[in-house]
Amino acid sequence: MADQHPIQGLMTTAMENIREMVDVNTIVGDAVQAPDGTVIIPISRVSFGFAAGGGEYSGNGGGEQEKNYGDGGTEGRGKYPFAGGSGGGVSISPVAFMVVGQQQIRLLPVTANASLDRIIDLIPRLVEKANESVSKRLAAKKEKENNNKQEAEESS
Repeated sequence: MADQHPIQGLMTTAMENIREMVDVNTIVGDAVQAPDGTVIIPISRVSFGFAAGGGEYSGNGGGEQEKNYGDGGTEGRGKYPFAGGSGGGVSISPVAFMVVGQQQIRLLPVTANASLDRIIDLIPRLVEKANESVSKRLAAKKEKENNNKQEAEESS
């Protein structure tokens, strides 16, 4: 196996640690059951990033470069000592809660625009109520016309 460059080891370590921190259970959380049987499932947004870098440096600060390895040896390896580092970060923020129960599934967002989203969710119910109201008014108007016709026929 060919010698691995030290930067590969840094990147591999960073990626393995991020993989351990972030899994599907971080995004779609564990379900919680309420006393009434409703199941609540948290949903989160996960952002992560990492960086790694480094370089090979000589020990004399310029000019003729001496191969110094930090262990007292200065010849025979053909490489300069490696200096590097890596870092990473993860951000988890709740986005919504999925509520399953009472023969329905609802997604309740956790945002500043939650009220707008809620209004959009209520539009079908509002249209249904408006249709019911219009139907009732039309039925009442038709009944009133029929009653007026009957009164006119009876009085003549």
